Amino acid sequence: MKRAMLGLAIAGLLALTASSTAAPPSLKPFERGSWREVLRSHAGRPTLIHFWGVTCGPCKIELPQLGKFMADHPEIDVVTVSADLVPNLDAATQAMLDKAGLAAAENFIFNDGYAERLRFEIDPSWQGEIPRTILVSRDGAMSTIEGSAEISDLDKWWSEQGRPH
Repeated sequence: MKRAMLGLAIAGLLALTASSTAAPPSLKPFERGSWREVLRSHAGRPTLIHFWGVTCGPCKIELPQLGKFMADHPEIDVVTVSADLVPNLDAATQAMLDKAGLAAAENFIFNDGYAERLRFEIDPSWQGEIPRTILVSRDGAMSTIEGSAEISDLDKWWSEQGRPH
């Protein structure tokens, strides 16, 4: 009996240890070709792609709102891209995403010393201003929100998407 209880106690401790030491969600490197891959992998699904940065004041306010929007709209794919011009720090980026409730989104971090090349691939006219949100409809049509995205604008976009056929 004592051996069985001890076994259960050890199993419980191992389960707790495993869950507390599980690897945190990883940030994918955003590099040449990533933009085309994101669009390809989300084709046919409404997708919100948000470009932000750890050093961006408005982003710090907007991220928790986007986390709530994602939780309220599980049928929308959410992709975030940390596009800071300063050297990106994985730990700080992941911590902000976790705090904002965006850890479950598909999260990228710029991973190219020549960020202009990445921005040009996304939009040749983009000079790097963040926050920036690109909304991609089921049919692939894109609309861009420069600056902070208002949740009412995101809700309006979602209502225009209709339901899948």
